[in-house]
Amino acid sequence: MATFGYARVSALDQALDRQIEKLTPYITDRRYLYCDKASGKDFDRRAWRALVGTETTLPALQRGDLLVVLSLDRLGRNYTEIQNEWKHITQTLGANIKVLDMPLLDTSTSNDNLDRRFMADLVLQILAYVAERERINIKTRQAHGIKIALEKGIHFGRVAVPKPDNWEAVIAEVEAGRLTATAAMTQLNLKRTTFYKLWGKRTKDISPH
Repeated sequence: MATFGYARVSALDQALDRQIEKLTPYITDRRYLYCDKASGKDFDRRAWRALVGTETTLPALQRGDLLVVLSLDRLGRNYTEIQNEWKHITQTLGANIKVLDMPLLDTSTSNDNLDRRFMADLVLQILAYVAERERINIKTRQAHGIKIALEKGIHFGRVAVPKPDNWEAVIAEVEAGRLTATAAMTQLNLKRTTFYKLWGKRTKDISPH
């Protein structure tokens, strides 16, 4: 029997260090530590699929093995899929799961006790629901915040560079061949990249295509 650890964060710029630190005491071999940087909305993740297997690949987890995670939401945030994956691991694969911050969610200590199994199943359903509800709430708050910001005139992304007041006159000279682009940059007091960015946008705007 082997003990595996699984850690997940939602974004590439987030760190896994805290989870790995908590999982390390339970793992005798770092090769058994699987990590993903992916959303918890579903289980279509590289490391997770390697851990539990797919229709065409064998799972790393074998019967009698133990999977340790820091918290249930590290598995995912989809109510139905959390329960499906939990059943796949505990029933289909015959492995156990231990959730460190929720001692009741430890199938390695409840398999032979009906009351403990019932409590674990009940807690799993509640926490899976809470995890998905929080994901939905976060998306709702983000959408509402963006809506309010747009109503207030706040725009996201890079601020567009305004054209100098004498832009049209200077560009007309360039296009007529009476002024070089370098001289135009000097007159407009623009950097090369900014000048060509504005000029490229103008060319696109006036193109018949």
